[in-house]
Amino acid sequence: MKTENSEMAVQTTMARRSFLKYAGAGAASVGLLAVAGCHKDHVMPHGGIDIGSGDYGILNYAYALEQLEAAFYLQVALTPYSGITQAETTLLTDIRDHEVCHREFFKAALGAKAIQSLTTDFSKIDFSSRASVLGAAKAFEDTGVQAYDGAGYLIENSAYLTIAGKIVSVEARHAALIRNLLKDGDYAGPDMVDSNGLNSSLAIKQVLPIANMYLKTKVSASNYDYIAY
Repeated sequence: MKTENSEMAVQTTMARRSFLKYAGAGAASVGLLAVAGCHKDHVMPHGGIDIGSGDYGILNYAYALEQLEAAFYLQVALTPYSGITQAETTLLTDIRDHEVCHREFFKAALGAKAIQSLTTDFSKIDFSSRASVLGAAKAFEDTGVQAYDGAGYLIENSAYLTIAGKIVSVEARHAALIRNLLKDGDYAGPDMVDSNGLNSSLAIKQVLPIANMYLKTKVSASNYDYIAY
């Protein structure tokens, strides 16, 4: 257990350093803006977490989803499913590193306004089964892209919107890769992309119930009751 925890810490640190090097001043400037704001207690009376409001609420929404995805892929790396190939290991490890980078970016950017670290519940996933792991990965990635697409129009700060656009582009690459691992050639099925070539989207109130199925710390969005475009 100590070895696994040490390996996880090293992996997280390396991924974070890599992403912050790539993000450069952009990450630092967003972080300074966040710290400059007033701290708000996001803990709800029933023990859940509310994402807050405004641009910071949207950033916390993304942060919650990235926490979930990062935790999932860290577990996949720690307990590889039966029959996993070297190619699959490499691809899933790359995705893990990306998700950890995204999580750490939002944590740093939000500063004092960040929601707490969430506790996950992956009891519904059989990490020894390829079908179970990749099926869950597909659900996480497809929903993640839909979530960004559904909340993007609510962001007012252009710097935040630019970052969100860059991150959702990576998430879409993940989604295409996972779908192809499950079914060769299925990069963007009609369940995700419409006849106009546009990705489907989901509103915050549609996404959080899905995410909460895999979270012990439940997340709410009392200030957002919008339907996605």
